[in-house]
Amino acid sequence: MATDRRVERVASLIKREVSLMLISDIKDDRVGAGMVSVTDVNVSGDLQHAKIFVSIYGSDEARAETMEGLQAATGYIRRELGHRVRLRRTPEVIFLEDRSIERGTRILTLLNQISEERKQHNPDADEEDMDLNESEISETEA
Repeated sequence: MATDRRVERVASLIKREVSLMLISDIKDDRVGAGMVSVTDVNVSGDLQHAKIFVSIYGSDEARAETMEGLQAATGYIRRELGHRVRLRRTPEVIFLEDRSIERGTRILTLLNQISEERKQHNPDADEEDMDLNESEISETEA
């Protein structure tokens, strides 16, 4: 079993190498259908499995097409990782779509909408909230 530090180093190396491969080495047009970036890599403790999380910018069709291209290129990517990252055994590679950026953007949009609605319904609420927060702060300091 590898140490946590080694697992993190291997994950970082895999992330860097796969990112470079996505930029220049993979010739499959499906991978270029959406803008792809590697957001994270999780490597198992025994260094046998690597989950590569990718963020894909584009339509749902482009995402699906890009994921198909990545699945098809898995063997090539694993072979290249074996050459570039010196390990006894090259980990099995699994691509997973990471939609956290999309979810984060959606949450920020919803929070901004709520904020705008509150301002429209009660324009003085922000000033009252500020006054309450300042009085709460001064009470805790005393």
